[in-house]
Amino acid sequence: MMAKSRLREDVFLWPTPAGAYYAVSEAENTSPRRFLCNLLGCTETPRLTQDFLEQIKEGESLEQTLSLLRRIQSLYWLQGLNAPLSVLNQPLEDILPELLADLTEKGKSLLADPQGFYLASNGFPHETAEELAALSADVLSLQDRHKGLLLNNLNLASQAWGVVDASGCSRLGIWPLQVGKYRFALLMTGIPHFNHPNFVHLVWTLMTRYAPSSVLI
Repeated sequence: MMAKSRLREDVFLWPTPAGAYYAVSEAENTSPRRFLCNLLGCTETPRLTQDFLEQIKEGESLEQTLSLLRRIQSLYWLQGLNAPLSVLNQPLEDILPELLADLTEKGKSLLADPQGFYLASNGFPHETAEELAALSADVLSLQDRHKGLLLNNLNLASQAWGVVDASGCSRLGIWPLQVGKYRFALLMTGIPHFNHPNFVHLVWTLMTRYAPSSVLI
């Protein structure tokens, strides 16, 4: 993407699935997370230009921002596209079910809002989806009450929860998605497919609507 301080201005920046997951997996305020969230809050993928970096550098020097960009790229949290993409702009009820369908091996997934109501569901009956959404709010409240133990004392680098079988394999997983000041919950049965491009589109859709970026494209 770049060599030393030279920019390839023919590429457009878009987080990888791993970068999108890191951006919303927790609320801890870090430089890489802020950078990725700024990208995900844009309605179009920004071109890698000095002007864009000047807008996103948060008071740091251009060289420091380039160093951060190289670090994010080395972690495979960022990719360069040959052509720009625009975020999906249809109503959420039209977008979300299709995006959710590809995120799990079993095809059963659900997105719940911070109040424990489901925004969209794929594969779950309506009544089950309502109860699962309410369950997600209870579980994430439990996580909040015991995060000192789980994250600090036990050093568990995850805030996701699961219902596991006798082999320790997850039958139902609940993953928090921290989108700006809002925390959504993604529930899925079976093996999750967070490496699917639709996960980036899901996070991108939520970020542009609930935590839009101030960066001008």
